[in-house]
Amino acid sequence: MMHFPRSIYLFGSPNGLCSSITESKHIKAVKEPWRRSNRFDALPQMLQTISRLEKMAAIQRKFSQQGMMAGSTASYTEMVLAGGAPQPQALIPAAEDEDDDDLGPLEGPKVLSSVKLAKTQERQYSRFLDELALEFGQPRFPEAFRRFLWDQMNPNAEIPSSLVPLTDCPGFSGKIHVYHSAVARFYAPSDLCGARGMYRERIRSHPNWRGKYPRHDTVFIETDADLPGMQGMVIGRVLLFFSFKFHDEEFSCALVNWLVPVGDRPDDETGLWVVKPEFVGNQRSVAVVHVDSIVRGAHLLPIYGTAGLPEDFHFSQALDVFRAYFINSYVDHHTHEFLATP
Repeated sequence: MMHFPRSIYLFGSPNGLCSSITESKHIKAVKEPWRRSNRFDALPQMLQTISRLEKMAAIQRKFSQQGMMAGSTASYTEMVLAGGAPQPQALIPAAEDEDDDDLGPLEGPKVLSSVKLAKTQERQYSRFLDELALEFGQPRFPEAFRRFLWDQMNPNAEIPSSLVPLTDCPGFSGKIHVYHSAVARFYAPSDLCGARGMYRERIRSHPNWRGKYPRHDTVFIETDADLPGMQGMVIGRVLLFFSFKFHDEEFSCALVNWLVPVGDRPDDETGLWVVKPEFVGNQRSVAVVHVDSIVRGAHLLPIYGTAGLPEDFHFSQALDVFRAYFINSYVDHHTHEFLATP
């Protein structure tokens, strides 16, 4: 509970609490039992109603686990008369890597942050670099890939890979495996978390999400662990999750567009950090990063201008067309806490 005072000070309210919670509980605990009473000396009647409802809910769960709630009364009676017996329901734990399991509490040891690719790779794509670049419409992917390899081979270099001639960067002819998501796990005791304060969320990069539109989530990427908050991070929009092996070492990576902070402090009016897409010429910059540098997902809010949006504008285009974005630090307590500069 030691994190509560600082979180309340930063967020402006007790963690996870708002007036709607007490209002919803008031309906079930007071209003509905009151309506079932005769309005005379109602309190004992209300308490008895609540007690009976809780007992009925408990026995319903028990009967459901025993398989006694399946089917109709007639079918159950017929089964018993025929000498059958209800079959208890197997309790199947939810798999952490389920495709629709986007977020939720996580059991396990305390870890500040870790990101791993999904367990299942997508087999419908090419396995080779140049073909994959054409398939995903990312012609600068091969260059970004080779410059990433140069960084890995020269970790103590005094010049960035962007200044190194491409001919000096390692070539690659191995196989690449594509993934549509990664799972971030981080310590978030102020949010709905596991017993040890751990939480998980799924970061997605899908060219045809649910067969309707492309989805490319944004993430916080750490650039300097010694600087607090956004001073040591940038935002990346994930264009592709992939893995490969180079010199017998396995790499889990992401191809990203950069969105860099505007200024070195949050916006004076809103208190939110502002980021804008980084361009090289007239195209957004791309880079390959290791998933270990990803902290967690980020939620961006477009900064609107004075003109209205076209009537046929689709929300999936929001990260493509605006000039700048706010980083939403109120999406959850964890985001608000780690963005706050000490």
